[in-house]
Amino acid sequence: MKDWFQVEMLDDTTYVISEHKHYEKTNCYLLLGKQRALLIDSGLGVADIRKITDQLTALPVTVIATHVHWDHIGSHGSYTDVLVHEREYSWLNGKFPLPLGVVKQQLMKEPCSFPGDFHMNAYTVWQGHAGIVGDGDILNLGGRHIRVLHTPGHSPGHMCFFDLEREWLYCGDLIYKGVLYCDYPSTDPQAYLLSVQRLQTLALQRLLPAHYTIEVGPSLIQETAQAWEELQEKGLLQHGSGEFRYENFSIRL
Repeated sequence: MKDWFQVEMLDDTTYVISEHKHYEKTNCYLLLGKQRALLIDSGLGVADIRKITDQLTALPVTVIATHVHWDHIGSHGSYTDVLVHEREYSWLNGKFPLPLGVVKQQLMKEPCSFPGDFHMNAYTVWQGHAGIVGDGDILNLGGRHIRVLHTPGHSPGHMCFFDLEREWLYCGDLIYKGVLYCDYPSTDPQAYLLSVQRLQTLALQRLLPAHYTIEVGPSLIQETAQAWEELQEKGLLQHGSGEFRYENFSIRL
């Protein structure tokens, strides 16, 4: 388990916990306030991220997913305080959009080097109760305030989280250096465009994505927005249009 996660301190009260031995290369973020901690995404569930967060803080931890996809809620079951956007609440209560067999097929894709104590037969997608949050809500950690931004497109309840004191944005699967997926039934290309455009209005110091490298600048928002706007102008912003490649990412519709 120790070797599965990579932990990096971003500042005195912020950690990124990554799973870079899996092709998804997920990044989860632990934010410490004076009274509470917030875990943004809980990873794949291949190993229990709770064992890491317990080493990093004694504060009570609230876990919130940028969205309810299997690679973001893997260790949700290890926490008692869970938050979700209302549009994906049902996905945690019997209506997860993918069969477990399909999730396991995706989990097993190469490249991946699972830890020796991981057993695929025991793997499941967590289901359970969660509190509801919505656009504009402020999560008060005690001296640290995180604004919830509803940014649908990649999924109906996708959220980004804006650290008001630091002007850092945790952008989930909306923006990163990789393939931006908007090609399956629960995605919405038009909503994705509007969400990316919305992020352009924020004054940011740092952009922190949920996959791959975290060495991305806020300028990636503008670059991404321009690409989506170009596809809109060409009449290509719809499911089935194909995959379009750009310097730092591609868009799959």
